[in-house]
Amino acid sequence: MRIIYLDIDSLRPDHMGCYGYERNTTPNLDKIAEGGARFNDCYCASSPCVPSRASFMSGRFAVNHGALTHWGPGYDFYYPEGDGHSQTMPFFTRYIREAGYKTVTFSSFGDRHHAWWYFAGWDQVNSHTLKEGNEDAHEVNAAVIPWLKQHGKDDNYFLHIQYWDPHTMYTYPKEYADQWQESPAKDFPSEEIIAEHTKDVFPRSASFLHTAATIPDTMPRTIRNRDDFKHLLNGYDGGISYMDKCVGELLDVLKELGIEDEVCFIISADHGESMGEQGIYMEHGSATEAVHHIPLIVNIPGVTKPGTVVDGFIYNVDVIATITDLAGLRVPSGWDGASFLPALRGEHWQGRDYLVMDHGLYTCQRAVRDEKWYFIRTYHAGLYRFDDVTLYDMENDPFQTVNVAEQYPEIVKEMDHRMMEWQQQNLGKIGHRPDPLQQVVETGPWKYVTLDGWIDRLRSEGREDAAEYFINKYKV
Repeated sequence: MRIIYLDIDSLRPDHMGCYGYERNTTPNLDKIAEGGARFNDCYCASSPCVPSRASFMSGRFAVNHGALTHWGPGYDFYYPEGDGHSQTMPFFTRYIREAGYKTVTFSSFGDRHHAWWYFAGWDQVNSHTLKEGNEDAHEVNAAVIPWLKQHGKDDNYFLHIQYWDPHTMYTYPKEYADQWQESPAKDFPSEEIIAEHTKDVFPRSASFLHTAATIPDTMPRTIRNRDDFKHLLNGYDGGISYMDKCVGELLDVLKELGIEDEVCFIISADHGESMGEQGIYMEHGSATEAVHHIPLIVNIPGVTKPGTVVDGFIYNVDVIATITDLAGLRVPSGWDGASFLPALRGEHWQGRDYLVMDHGLYTCQRAVRDEKWYFIRTYHAGLYRFDDVTLYDMENDPFQTVNVAEQYPEIVKEMDHRMMEWQQQNLGKIGHRPDPLQQVVETGPWKYVTLDGWIDRLRSEGREDAAEYFINKYKV
């Protein structure tokens, strides 16, 4: 098989046409989806970038692979000590080579995050620029397309291509944002909600949208009203549209090679993106629905029935397990993922009853998600506005605006029990190292924005009241 995995940074499923988005942002991805299966309930087990892609490489949850943040305590990638490589928890890239696959990546991820473990097991690693993830899709294609033209007709390869364009900053040609000027923006957040958000004083809030000095025209400086929000939304959708245009260029090459109907496509993301949820804009800083819900499209010629739609909870580690199963290998016992290959074949399959997810970069949180409820326990809020215990009714409050924990104590108890049981199952393993989430809690989630630095900024902008709030909260 020829497998192409499109790994698209910060892509929300509800901004794709195949998931019902009104704007025509993803015609090429939609075409791939039409020929295969679209999964409605795929979630990254851990966010953001480093934890998620560590799960991609290891097949394990962050509580087991150890890299739950981007550096410092809680960042150590766990792997069995000693010479040689583990057979129970192998790197995905090494393992699939046992089935005869050539593994090739076009990604600057390992360089961007000093994640040297990311480079393990690939036949070929192509970082293609020194921009550390700030390259646009045409720069990725400039490296990928020559490889495809030379090797696309080879058999048995796993080609991983990472696009960054939906991630800030939005640096693609501006006309891709301008195309949405006459298109209405989605309803959430409303003018009234945005007005409330302007009172927030945390990074990536409506009034403190940026931490960088230079802002491209594709982004507003603040979110004061719906017009500003539409400006931001146009920028995000412009990045998606530009990326999709470049995916179309790949499809053209496959057609030129005469193999467009012989390539297996898997399309997903490392995480989503908050666009007003919890007052956070263009960021992936919490264990919330907007951040953890990711797209998944699987198109396997001869296996997937065109137009298949699959409901049922799965993790991103289940995707890796399924690729392994598809390649004819058993899923390793040390992995946390389970194969959903029967769902691709149209056979009986049932998703997980619930998911447990976590985040350890900007906040320290664990969450439990089932069909109706989304429960979050916040161990360290960082600079953000989160209650210690949060419960959302996803059927009636999909944008997670109202904490109903006090109204449903029995649900809180049940979800808390699920979380504790999950933690016991994972942390109770023989030889398990410390919980990386607790390592971040001990030192604080102060990475890209530090506590002292934020207090100084608030003071420089005349927000002594907000500065004092954080000083008193953390006893600075």
